[in-house]
Order: sequence, then structure tokens, then C-alpha cells
Amino acid sequence: MAAAHEPEVIRDKAAMRAWSRRRRAEGKAVAFVPTMGFLHDGHLSLISTAVAAAAGPVAVVVSIYVNPSQFAPTEDLATYPSDFAGDLRKLAATGAVAAVFCPPDLYVRGGAGAGESGGAVSCLEDAGGHAHETWIRVEQLEKGLCGSSRPVFFRGVATVVAKLFNIVEPDIAVFGKKDYQQWRVICRMVRDLDFAIEIIGSEIVREADGLAMSSRNVHLSCEEREKALSISRSLANARTTALNGNNHGQQIKDQIVQTLEEAGGQVDYVEIVEQESLTPVVRIDRPAVICVAAWFGKVRLIDNIEIQAPS
Repeated sequence: MAAAHEPEVIRDKAAMRAWSRRRRAEGKAVAFVPTMGFLHDGHLSLISTAVAAAAGPVAVVVSIYVNPSQFAPTEDLATYPSDFAGDLRKLAATGAVAAVFCPPDLYVRGGAGAGESGGAVSCLEDAGGHAHETWIRVEQLEKGLCGSSRPVFFRGVATVVAKLFNIVEPDIAVFGKKDYQQWRVICRMVRDLDFAIEIIGSEIVREADGLAMSSRNVHLSCEEREKALSISRSLANARTTALNGNNHGQQIKDQIVQTLEEAGGQVDYVEIVEQESLTPVVRIDRPAVICVAAWFGKVRLIDNIEIQAPS
């Protein structure tokens, strides 16, 4: 990374759009890293990926916005950690971020009551946000995995990312593969709706002991954190098992579940799916990914590992 450089902080949507157009007029590509803040080294690695992905001069934009439409009323929106001043210091220290987009809100709010349209609602609607009523759904990819227990999540993610794309107007956007289903949902949305944006998936960044970096890790007690290491360890063991010739999906899933439960975790799901379509596989005889979600204490953690089928 370059020497520390204070990024420009932009809060207004029109100002953000104008900023990007000026950078493009200067001959720079605009690379975009959307985040919800409380940044860690995993987020900072996305910035490095964005810089490396550009063929020439690049202006990197990082957004910080906790999106209410991807949280159900029962989820942790109110307790989602934040440290805006700390985030700005970390971004400045990279020397690679030209602007930080941190809008106060991205949704038009209204006074209608929640639940009028039927079905699952988000925190946005629960707070009386029915003035916003346009949603993007990637119908097949949002099913299963995290979509099973979080029915409004991917609708909210796809919609807010589309809004951010329309505001920032990037040439490149980088998403972490830790949120594997989210990355694939965004790739499919961009393909299907003809966004002229290159989507790049950045590899998972882990702590020294193997735990996948997450803003939610701060809520783990020392004991819970130690138990949560069973996730990455079981995934690594499963990958070794598959590459050594035991490609029976159910046996591998059962072993992961047993490992997590013995460590004190409450399993949300363990699934083995095709890497692009996210359809379940019975045998790992094609490029696949093992995806895990589990609770340790009150913290829900996700992780995954890609497997290229043995030749």
C-alpha cells in the first residue's frame, strides 16, 4: 500500500455520482468496495484486490452503510458494531482509498405500517418504510443456505447493492468470498440486469488461528471464539477428505455437523453446492463449495471452502 492518505468523505448521493464521473473523465477506473463498516483486515484486503484488478490508474471508493433492509426485525441491526472514526483511520492508512461514501440513508421513508404487503419484512419496513417498495430478487440463488433462515436478507442485499452501483457508477466492484452466496447473488444480478461492472470475488482472510475474519467476531467470548475454530478446522479436514477420494457429500456433511456440535456449536446449515449455481451436489465430482453457518453463543458465523474436483 502507498503512504497514508486521507480519503474524501462524501455523504450526498449526487455528490458521489459527480465525483465518480470526474475521476473517469481524468482517465481513472472507479473501483468500489461496499462495506457495513467496523472494518478489519478482511475488508482492507478487498481494497488491495480492487487496486490490483485495475489495468491502469484507479480511484477506489469504499462505502460504509449498515443496510436496514437486509435485517429482519428479530436480527442484530441495533447491535451491529460501528467505529466510523476508526474506519477512516484504517482507510487512510492504506493510502489507496480516494473516497468514502457514507450516506445517512439510502431509502425513502414512509408512514405505512409494517406487513401490509404480506410475507417477511425487514427492519426498514418494520420501522414504517413502505415508501420504498421496489426490490430486486435473484430468485433461485437466494434460496437455501443463508436464505433459508434469513428470508429478507438477499432481497435487501441485491437492492442496496444495485442502488449503490447506480450512485457510485463503478467499473469494478469487489466482494469477499466469505459471504459466498452473497457474492454469487451479486454476480448473477449484474449479469442478468446488464450492469457494466466487473465483479471480483476476493479470497477469505483468516486470523492466525484460522477463524474467518468477521465484524461479528468481536461479540464472541474467549471460550466461544476457541470453540468457533471448529468451523475452519472441520472445513479444512473435509476438503482433504474430498481430495483424497472420499467425495460422498452426505458423509462429509455429517462429519462437519458432528465436529461443530461436539465443540458446542448450534448448526444452522452445512451444505455442499456447485460453485456457480449453488445447487446441492451428492458427490464432489465437479467444482464445489462447502458452506457452513453455525451459532456459538449468540453469534452466528459463516464460513466456506472451495473444492476443485480431483482430476
